[in-house]
Amino acid sequence: MDADDLNRLPCVFERALLMQSAACELSRRRSVGEGEAVVCGSPLARSACGTLYGLLREKSAFALGVRETGRILPHAAVMKLQCGGLDGLRDALMPECHAPDVHRLIRLAVERYGSLEALPFSEVVKGVAAFRLRRRRS
Repeated sequence: MDADDLNRLPCVFERALLMQSAACELSRRRSVGEGEAVVCGSPLARSACGTLYGLLREKSAFALGVRETGRILPHAAVMKLQCGGLDGLRDALMPECHAPDVHRLIRLAVERYGSLEALPFSEVVKGVAAFRLRRRRS
């Protein structure tokens, strides 16, 4: 896979990785203008992340205060979903870990529960509900 292929695979959990709330062994950072983007090095892993993100979004609707899960979420809700969702998954699977590795968490989840759909979302969503963005200093 060359660099052009990587650029076509934006990381599903990019915001959590850029905020250093999580890590991923398959991610690569790329400069984009004056900013930074995170891309995925594996189409298969990115698909699994997409599945997890969709499930988190569906199961966390109440915690996010949204009725329609298909709508575009505001930035704060996406941060809560990504960072809090990964925190909740980490707490359910490997509570001793500080910043979870997304790819490792997904592999462990599938090993332990057989599929991402079988995750204990009642526990995972607690991370979404508990997550708070840091306030900007004025």
